[in-house]
Amino acid sequence: MSKHPELDSLRAVGFDMAQLTSGDLLSYSPINGAVLGRVATTSAAHYERAVAATAGAFLQWKAVPAPRRGELVRQFGALVRTHKPALAHLIVLEVGKIPSEAAGEVQEVIDICDFAVGLSRQLHGLTIASERVRHHMLERWHPLGPVAIITAFNFPMAVWSWNAALALICGNPVIWKPSEKTPLTALALAAILESVVRDFSDAPTGLSTLLIGERSVGEWLSRDPRIALVSATGSTRMGRDVAAHVATRFGRTLLELGGNNAMIVAPSAREDLAVRAITFAAAGTAGQRCTTLRRLYVHESRYSVLLERLRAAFASLPVGNPLEKDVLIGPLIDQGAYDAMQSALASARKAGGVVHGGERVNVPGNESGFYVRPALVELQAAIAVSQAETFAPILYVFSYRTIEDAIAANNAVTQGLSSSLMTQDLSEAELFLSAEGSDCGIANINIGPSGAEIGGAFGGEKETGGGRESGSDAWKAYMRRQTQTVNYSAVLPLAQGVKFDVG
Repeated sequence: MSKHPELDSLRAVGFDMAQLTSGDLLSYSPINGAVLGRVATTSAAHYERAVAATAGAFLQWKAVPAPRRGELVRQFGALVRTHKPALAHLIVLEVGKIPSEAAGEVQEVIDICDFAVGLSRQLHGLTIASERVRHHMLERWHPLGPVAIITAFNFPMAVWSWNAALALICGNPVIWKPSEKTPLTALALAAILESVVRDFSDAPTGLSTLLIGERSVGEWLSRDPRIALVSATGSTRMGRDVAAHVATRFGRTLLELGGNNAMIVAPSAREDLAVRAITFAAAGTAGQRCTTLRRLYVHESRYSVLLERLRAAFASLPVGNPLEKDVLIGPLIDQGAYDAMQSALASARKAGGVVHGGERVNVPGNESGFYVRPALVELQAAIAVSQAETFAPILYVFSYRTIEDAIAANNAVTQGLSSSLMTQDLSEAELFLSAEGSDCGIANINIGPSGAEIGGAFGGEKETGGGRESGSDAWKAYMRRQTQTVNYSAVLPLAQGVKFDVG
């Protein structure tokens, strides 16, 4: 009998955890520290064969009509839907998310596939008026080349799919380097895609490749001139390294890096709405989202009452094994995350901050897991640790007097991913959304900074990296633009009135 019967359906696509008993990379469950499987990592020789196959696949895949490429993505999305419960359960086991969040992540994979299928018939350019008689100009988009996707542990399926679904319909093969903390989720999703590719007549060998390993694999991809685009999600430190390596060969990057997201609660804010939005955004996924709420600015007239409600809400959140009913806060990914959280809280206390919560929570039967109570930290002014991103459920709380002061504080960090304002004042809302307002890539009114939909472009400014993934026109990152001019006359007039008569 399978140790994890909820995953048995994935055997149909070639994924079987019972067979993952050898390999040099261990996957641990943050729930209890148990080893889920052992996976072989990519050698230099395997890497070379894989990238050579991917480069060859590009020559074939770019010639396949885009709607036909969309059909492959449609079939993949349909198969993910079939295996949604198993994939969600695997995320719970390997990441520690609660089931509803894990299922929501798999739904993102399905949704971006639906989006990409429609987009495969809309990869349109422009027609441009020419100044020359009987000429016309066009702007067309062509496939770019092999796309490397480097993902983080916290969204081990969704972020890859944002990139892969668009890259594939744009005519590019994909290479996936997942986090070394979540190899099993990558193996499962890659197996589903491979099962579709195998039976798809127009799909070449090497269309989708999975490379499992640590930092060295990412460095190989970043330095490899055969890789047209490196899309990397992770820390700002990692992004700097990737950007530097890719820049030396004039390649392209799409970077989704750190976030230090803020919310402003204005005098007119609906209190119940604010409490719900703050609690989910700050504590959901155990504070391990790039869009997690980390700084809260509350108008001085609302500060005391709102803080007491938040203290009560945070203290009552059910922390425990995410496989158990009614749990809302699962474990941190590992001891490194726990140590970083405790170090940040110690720094806040040393600077005069008042800390509520943040302690380790004992979960019987799962003592090796790193469970914590989400923390509220009262601060009078910004300190170094509140200006940095700690990937844990810590919310720094400040008071403010004017909306201009709050917006300035929102913008006064090096990251620029997501932001939000809770208000019923139209003038405040419009100011926050204007050029004088939030400097983030995402700005929300009356919702938290976390929980973006796939229809909008996802990404941020400054040290967040400037990349955009998922919806809107993010597809353009995976294609190359070509300006074309067609002369359908019998003469050759030159632009700008230049004369160059010959003969």
